[in-house]
Parts: sequence; C-alpha cells; structure tokens
Amino acid sequence: MKTGNPDNELWLKAAVVGGLWASVEIIIGSFLHNTRIPFAGSILAFFGTVLLIGFYQLWPHRGLIIRAGFITALMKSVSPSAIILGPMTGIFMEALLIELFILMLGNNLVSYAVSGVFSLSSALLHKIISIIIVYGFNIVTIYVNIINFGLKQLGIDAASDIQILAALLVVYFVAGSVAGLLGFLIGKKALNIKTTEVFIADFKKHNREFFSVDETQRTSLWLLIIHILSIPLGLFLVNSSLKNEGFVFIGLYLIVTGFFYRKTLRRLRKPVFWSQLLIIVLLSALFWDIGKADHHWISEKGFFIGLEMMIRALFIIAAFSALSVELRNKHIRLFITHIGFGRFYHGLELAFGALPVMISLLPSSKEILRSPMRSLLKPLIMADQWLEFFRNEK
Repeated sequence: MKTGNPDNELWLKAAVVGGLWASVEIIIGSFLHNTRIPFAGSILAFFGTVLLIGFYQLWPHRGLIIRAGFITALMKSVSPSAIILGPMTGIFMEALLIELFILMLGNNLVSYAVSGVFSLSSALLHKIISIIIVYGFNIVTIYVNIINFGLKQLGIDAASDIQILAALLVVYFVAGSVAGLLGFLIGKKALNIKTTEVFIADFKKHNREFFSVDETQRTSLWLLIIHILSIPLGLFLVNSSLKNEGFVFIGLYLIVTGFFYRKTLRRLRKPVFWSQLLIIVLLSALFWDIGKADHHWISEKGFFIGLEMMIRALFIIAAFSALSVELRNKHIRLFITHIGFGRFYHGLELAFGALPVMISLLPSSKEILRSPMRSLLKPLIMADQWLEFFRNEK
C-alpha cells in the first residue's frame, strides 16, 4: 500500500492509534477482569477517551478517530470472551461520539469536555442496554429495588428509576469532562516531549489473517443468517403470549449451538458463570416484591422471573457467541476487501500484527492505574515511531 495518498496515510495513523488503544484495553481489561472491579467498562471508556483526545492533539485529522475506533472494535473480535459484539459496539460508539462532537464544536477545550461526557455516558447506556438485552426489563426492577433497599437502611427516601439514572449521569458528566480535559493535557504534553527511541522488536510475519477461525470450527454464511434471524425470533416468542413455545425454541437452539460451537461455548462450563446466573435468580426471589404489602422474604413469582432471566441470558450468550464465530468467516473478509475497504484491511493487519510488541512496550496495568497521566504519555510519545514502522512495512 502506497503511503503517498493522504487517505492511505490516514489509515496508517488510524492503525497506530487503534493498535495502541487496543493494547491499553487489553492490559487494563485483563486486570479488571481478574480483579472483578465494578464499572470495568466505564473505567476502560475513561482511558479510551483520554487516549483518543490525546492522539488528536498529535494528529488532528478529520476521520482519524472514527477509523481508529473501527480498527480497535474489530481487533476486539479476537477477544477470548464469549460475547464480543457488545464490547465492539461500545468501543465504536465511543470513537463515533468523540469524532462527531469535535466535528460539530471544533478543536477546543469545550468540544473535548463534551466529547468526554458523551463518550463516557455511552458506556453507561451501553451497559444498561446490554443488561436489558441479556436479562430483559425485569432486571431493572430488581436493581431499583436493591438500591432502594439500601437507601432505606440509610434513612433516605426511595428513588425512582429515573432519579437513579439521573444521579449516575451526573457522575458520568463529571468523569467525562475530566477525561476530555486530561486527554487534551497529555496530548499537548506529548507534543512538547522529544520522541524517545523505543526499541521495536523485529517479528516475522506469520499467517495473521485477522478474521481467522478455529480450523476445526465449521463456518457457513447460511448459519450466519440463521443466527441473525434466531435472536429476534427467540426474544419475540418469550416476550409474547407464546412464552412456552419460546422456551421450547430456545431449548432446541441451545442444544444445536452447543453441538456446533462446543469450543466457543466453553464459558458456559465455568462455575463463575453459573454462579452469576444463580445470584440473579436469588436476587430476583429476594427483592422482586420488596416494598409491597404482601411481601415475603422469598417471592415465588420473583424466583420464576429469575429463572426466565437465566434462560434468556443463556440464549443470548449462546446466540452471540455463535454469531461471533460466523462473523469471522473468510468469505466476509474477502467481501470487505472486494467492496473497496482494502486500505482499512491493510491497516487492520498492521495493527493486529504489531499488537504483541505494542503490549510488551507499554506499562503494566498496575502502573497505568497508579500513575495514569505518566503511563498514557508513553503510547502518545511512541506514535510517530510506530507510524514510521508501519510506513516501511511492505
């Protein structure tokens, strides 16, 4: 790919930003996953927002952020987690919102603060929507009842679901503004620091097809279509008067996907996964009727609603896991190339190939969390050297 073309150069810079962003996501994400820290997605969104706005100070090009978001989102598809579509859409939404508000409001502190607010708030809304998709709207009632139970113990009046959401949005407004301003500050600081030579290890190019599939895993475009149709059909049935038929459909679907995607669904074998579902059932039984006159400590209705949410969650996880496998089909990769996205795919290959080295050169998760400003400066300072490295790749 010739780099003289401005669009080619922009995709190369997007590959650098996307690769370094994905590296930080992996470093911090693995730490948050292992420690089970709450609001992990929001913490990742905070660091992602700081990085993107920081990189924009180095390369203030229109379209850079959204391209980097596209690359990072697709790099997320190689994550070992069972559901990758949720994190992928979350990452892309962050980049899209930052790009959009900088475009509308200009290159200034106000636009960075506003971009940070919407980027971080999108993580909250994305989490809420994801939970509702997996468990249904009943989970909202349980959460609200749990919060109000806690408020009651503190002698505070109960809050409505809208009031709880508004309080969360205020917190995210402050945190998002801080993320936007921090991104501006570290970006400007990186401009004033002379680039330090960082040794980038040579590495041979192996067969790094990005949309790779396990050699033993069968993939089919027909199966992709079936999964796309099955998700809305299953959700429609269990939320209609055909609830029993819906559960039969889900049961058959789980058996079929369990047979075809045994390796992909290995998450379903983990005790931690089942403990999470059982906790949801228990919380539903305990808090479904809280505050009602005929409340019992264990609600029979809440128990069965919890079971419904568990079955729904199993269906969504199995369906999205299967869908994630089919989206990695080589025919989809070829289609992307044939419709004129060759530059994008080349940038994606470069970012993916450099990912192990990028990760090894960045600070550890504990260093980033202990000293975020200093740690996030490093990928910004390395950006020009990575760009030159990508330019020289044939």
